[in-house]
Amino acid sequence: MSNKKTHKVFRRLGIVTIVAVYFLIVVGGIVRTTGSGMGCPDWPKCFGSWIPPTEVSQLPKNYKEKFKVQGKEIADFDAFKTWTEYINRLIGVLIGLFIFATFIASFSYRKTDRSIIFLSFASVILVGFQGWIGAKVVASDLSVSLITIHMVIAIALVFLLIYTIIRGFKSVWKPTQINNKRRVNQILILALLLSFVQVVLGTQVREAIDVIAKTMGESQRGLWVENLGLNFLIHRSFSWLVLSSHIYLVYLLYTQIRDRKNYIFKYTIFLFVLIVSEIASGVGMAYFGIPAILQPIHLLIGTIVLGIQFFLLLAINYEKIFVRSEFKASEGFSQEQLISQ
Repeated sequence: MSNKKTHKVFRRLGIVTIVAVYFLIVVGGIVRTTGSGMGCPDWPKCFGSWIPPTEVSQLPKNYKEKFKVQGKEIADFDAFKTWTEYINRLIGVLIGLFIFATFIASFSYRKTDRSIIFLSFASVILVGFQGWIGAKVVASDLSVSLITIHMVIAIALVFLLIYTIIRGFKSVWKPTQINNKRRVNQILILALLLSFVQVVLGTQVREAIDVIAKTMGESQRGLWVENLGLNFLIHRSFSWLVLSSHIYLVYLLYTQIRDRKNYIFKYTIFLFVLIVSEIASGVGMAYFGIPAILQPIHLLIGTIVLGIQFFLLLAINYEKIFVRSEFKASEGFSQEQLISQ
């Protein structure tokens, strides 16, 4: 198989892996929303078995004591929660296989760009670390700080994969002419930072929701928002800063890119639509008693926003990051030659 074909396999496999990671984030959100995090009280097995039970009769009578976590008896067996958590784990294993396959495919770059191999291997290490953190989450009885770390690592994994896969496009990449690129970069970096802060604030609100849910119960879901306090108000107000930065970003690229069909402009419009959708889902949760269906959607959109922002930052600065850094002045290339490489 030629290098072009093997490179194409790597790029496609990498894109599928990124999509799969986002799918896992959605499933993780469903696990948390449905309170299924302790559906399997042990790890990596579930109730001591590789195939979890479907009914309580399949468990020993003292299962609450036998599988206690941090000295506390577990809750009554719930088949839905058990299998929701178990499916989440199976998808996590599948993601690991995808990432390992991407690492194997990266060896097609051993003669042209070995850094892609090292970056792919770093993804393997990071997903292994993510699995270890997942085990610690279960052992800690869903420590909110570990859940937050688990989420941050997932975002870091997405960023690493995006960087690695985009690097693999070097032989087919077509540069985009953008006027006043410095200003565009400044606003894009600002938008990325604001979005990241918003995700962190959202995590704090999510932690507060978990506490309130345990205290008030599902029957009082409609009253949860009233008890969220200052963190929720800050998170809600901060969305206006995020929205304003993206309105300006769209305006900048509209005036700086002549070709309206250019992929950077299209992705920016898509990013703006996601921001509006993210705010709309937040409003829906605030005014409709935090519907369970909106929580994973809100989480997914927020993480996709970060991924697209990071992609745009790399794409706009592609020549500077991936080309000029490799072909220095010592090679004697002109700017046109660098881009053609």
